[in-house]
Amino acid sequence: MSPDIDPILGDWDFRPDEVTVRSIRTEDGSERIQLRLDLGLLQMHVDGRPDGRRIHDCESWLEYHQRRQAQHDAANPDAARYLLDPEDCIELLREGMQYYHRYLSFWHLSRYELCARDTTRNLELFRFVRNHARHDRDKLQFDQWRPYVTMMHTRAVATPLVELEEMEAAIGVIDSGIQQLEDFLAEYGQEEQSDRLGELQFLRRWRKDLMTQSGDSTADDEGAPDPVEQLREQLAEAIAEERYELAAELRDQLRRLENPQPPQLP
Repeated sequence: MSPDIDPILGDWDFRPDEVTVRSIRTEDGSERIQLRLDLGLLQMHVDGRPDGRRIHDCESWLEYHQRRQAQHDAANPDAARYLLDPEDCIELLREGMQYYHRYLSFWHLSRYELCARDTTRNLELFRFVRNHARHDRDKLQFDQWRPYVTMMHTRAVATPLVELEEMEAAIGVIDSGIQQLEDFLAEYGQEEQSDRLGELQFLRRWRKDLMTQSGDSTADDEGAPDPVEQLREQLAEAIAEERYELAAELRDQLRRLENPQPPQLP
């Protein structure tokens, strides 16, 4: 068999303005997820690590370090806590990116349960690194993605409930996501930035829309300014005042709010 993948790519166009993904079956009948990229594609297993590898007889680097941490704590109950070195964090970040590509693919395939599973996994990864990374810079390298993954997890859990018209349950899920994002800001002493966190504004706006759809006119945020309109006004002011760096930042926030997309991972 030729290693040339041009025939595959030639039959499957890359579309730069959207996530191009599909499910395929291998010769043995196993399912794989394929994500089309500009110069090729990613092929991922549905379960376990997306690349299908096992790490030291564990499903992933995360599971491996969790097992080692449990063994360390059991053997040394009074010793210093288990720590992740920068090299460990590099492996964990690379692995987290694999799960990121897969949960994004599941989302666009409307495989919401699997998207929720993988976002839960990456949120667990962030929590483990926060608790065990030796250096703060490594903690921040992971935790900067927590708002986005929290939003995606909330969407993956709440969307099927909306489709079933279980509005009360869906709003409860969204409320939990909003609370988690507010807690995130509080952890970093950034509560005053809530109006600038696109993921939080997206969930608040979605909640308000669902409350309106369900006929509840007593939503606690009724009458609150539309965050999209707020950003548009701020953007117009920044351009008029020739504050172009601020305008660029506001434009990015507006795009994320109107059409949430995954951040560019390092």
